[in-house]
This record gives sequence, C-alpha cells and structure tokens, in this order.
Amino acid sequence: MKTLEQFAREPTTLPMRTVWYLTELAEAKGRQALFIRQTPQRLKVLREHALIESAVSSNRIEGVTVEDSRIGTLMFGKPALHDRNEEEVKGYRDALNLLHQKGAGFPLSIDNIKHLHRLCRGETWDSGMFREKQVDIIQKYADGRQRVRFVTVAPEQTEPMMAQLCRLWQDGLKEKWVQPLALLAGMNLDFLCIHPFRDGNGRVSRLLLLQACYHLGFDVGRYISLEKIIEENKERYYETLEQSSQGWHAGEHNPWPYVNYLLFVLKEAYQRFEDRLSHIAPVSGEKADLVANAVQQFPRPFSLAELCAACPDVSRDWVRRQLQELKRQGLVDSTGHGAGARWSRKSE
Repeated sequence: MKTLEQFAREPTTLPMRTVWYLTELAEAKGRQALFIRQTPQRLKVLREHALIESAVSSNRIEGVTVEDSRIGTLMFGKPALHDRNEEEVKGYRDALNLLHQKGAGFPLSIDNIKHLHRLCRGETWDSGMFREKQVDIIQKYADGRQRVRFVTVAPEQTEPMMAQLCRLWQDGLKEKWVQPLALLAGMNLDFLCIHPFRDGNGRVSRLLLLQACYHLGFDVGRYISLEKIIEENKERYYETLEQSSQGWHAGEHNPWPYVNYLLFVLKEAYQRFEDRLSHIAPVSGEKADLVANAVQQFPRPFSLAELCAACPDVSRDWVRRQLQELKRQGLVDSTGHGAGARWSRKSE
C-alpha cells in the first residue's frame, strides 16, 4: 500500500507516457459499448477463447502446465482431475468465472482476496491463508547463482497491510487522488510487494487486475486474455516490477514503470479485441439481431442509409430484407417508397 499512500499524500504529476496510455484507453472504452452492443454472438467466441488462454497462461507463468489434450475438458467440463497442476488450472478457471459473473459486484476485501487464492490454489494446506513465515523474492540463474530480488513485508504485518490496501483503494476511488487506472496499477504493485501468500501471489494479482478493471468499467478482460499478454511480455513484467519495487518499504519507489506496463497490457488487449471482432464474420442470426437492435436505437424515423450506417457489418440488401421482415411482423412501418422511404418503430 506504499504506492497508494504515495498517491494520497502528494499531488501526482503523470508522466507523459502514462498520459498517452490513459488517453488511448479512454477512447477504447468509449468504443467498447458499441462493439458489445453490435456483435453479441461473436463475443461468445471471444469469451470462450479468453477463458482458456487466461487460465493456461496465468498458471504457465508460474511453471504450472497441463497437457493440451486436457485443456478443453478442464475449461468446459467436470473432469476427474489427474494431478495437482490440473487442479490449479481448473481452480483458476473457477476464479475467472466468478469474476466474470460478479463483475463490479465483487469488491476488494481481505475475504474476497483469500477466496480467490483458495480457488486457484485448490487443496493446498495453506490455500486462502496469509503466510506465516518470511518469503522473499529470489531470482535464480542458470549457473546456480541466486539473489534476493525483493524483501517482502514481515508475516505479522501482512494482514494489517492488506486491510490498509483495501481501504486505500476505496478511498482513492472516492477522493480521486490520481486517475483510476493509475490507481488500479498502483494497487496491483502494492499487492505484489506485500506478497501476502506463501505461493500463488502472481496468479491472484492477475485476478485482482481483472476484478479492478470491472470496477472501473473496462470489460476487455472478459473477451481478451490479459494473462496471455502478460505471458508474452513476461520479461518486461519482471523488469518493471523490480524497477518499481526498489525503495518501496520507505515509500520512495518509482511506481511508473510498472504502472505503464499494466496500462500497456490493457491497451494491447483493446487493440486485439477490436482486431479479432473485425475478423470474425457475422452469422445470419447475429445479423438479424444487429439490424433489430439498431432499429431500437433510433428515437425518430430513419432512412435505409442511416440504418446501414449503424450496421457496418451487414450488406445493404440484407438490411433491406430484414426491414421488410420486421414490417411483416408489425414491428416497423414505413412512409414513402424507394431510397427516400422513412422507417419508424411502431408504438408498443
């Protein structure tokens, strides 16, 4: 919580790179609602793909792997688990499903953080329990050398610091010490520096990233795996985490390398979200929904051209046929003929 304390006690000047990321993310969030409203069936494909990638990638970052042939069963079935690794991957899937279901209704609290840890660590003896011994972050080299990369907080300080972290997160959102996405990344950094669990901290931190995004209305993690992007940029993840944790205990650290890293992850996720949606062809049922939903958005009479502009993925001929079908069903009416016809929704 040293980062959140830093944000609270002094006016924060955002680095220019941070400002650029925040501007691009605000624009992406503005487009988010349009994509979600217009492409409901394609979103299902992305949700399923993201669930798989997230559970596999987040565990693989920690060295937990499963056979490719078992992934589909673990994600969407009720399998008999073969080993400990499968238990942890399935548990992470359950944690993701919980966050996707609850969204912003799952607050940051000690009990909820412990519950997420319990899900992704399964039957381990200390799942859902803060650590009782000192566990420092050790970096090991291929030649056998190792070094202490970061000294975590003392075990007896873990619970009070976690309670303060949750309180400062809520206070920061209310008092607006800093832009909310920067606050989110600062909270994530503080969690990793506190290192409250004996094992599983990285996975819980990625679940908390998704949870906090939901609280701020950034829903891209439902459709694109944030964990997969972090895995693809794992070296940068560890580098920025080390840079931003130096001096953390004294509150003299520089949080911006890690903050910018997480903002980069979110920016990349939104770019992939829009790219992938544009490459998934709409099916007939979805196209009908697109036209019907677009009709509902017009508060006044509209032309065929205006409706086509609201449904860019649907051909003009298909829109015209769908309008005729809606008219046959008594849902719309028209005045005039040809290109100059005006269409309107019929009163309930």
